[in-house]
Amino acid sequence: MLNILLIEDDAIEVMKFNRVLKSMELNHKVIEAGNGEEALHILKDKNIIPDIIILDLNMPKINGIEFLGILKADEVLKYIPAIILSTSNNHRDVMECYRIGIAGYLIKPLKYEDYTDRVKKLIEYWGTNELTSQ
Repeated sequence: MLNILLIEDDAIEVMKFNRVLKSMELNHKVIEAGNGEEALHILKDKNIIPDIIILDLNMPKINGIEFLGILKADEVLKYIPAIILSTSNNHRDVMECYRIGIAGYLIKPLKYEDYTDRVKKLIEYWGTNELTSQ
């Protein structure tokens, strides 16, 4: 079972993500944050350390790149795999995210079937990854 921190400001995207997880019938726990600032409050507690963080880039208050910079500067939190799930395929954004130290970058496809397929593969991979399956 994964503890997933989902940082997404679009309620429809959150619903889509949760629907895909529910269809997988695995008991992954999703902690939701509407923006990077909210996510930092959740992470500051350190009661729940997520196994993976999935985040959008374009968010209010603290955007995805700013959030990643803060995350990767923290001695405890920097080891949590962060995966971008965004509509942005801006090459500069992609390269900057990898420079900061993300674990993956997925473009949100327009078709729901493609989105479902992409998210399932992402969850299946991290559900069996050595880093998260301890």
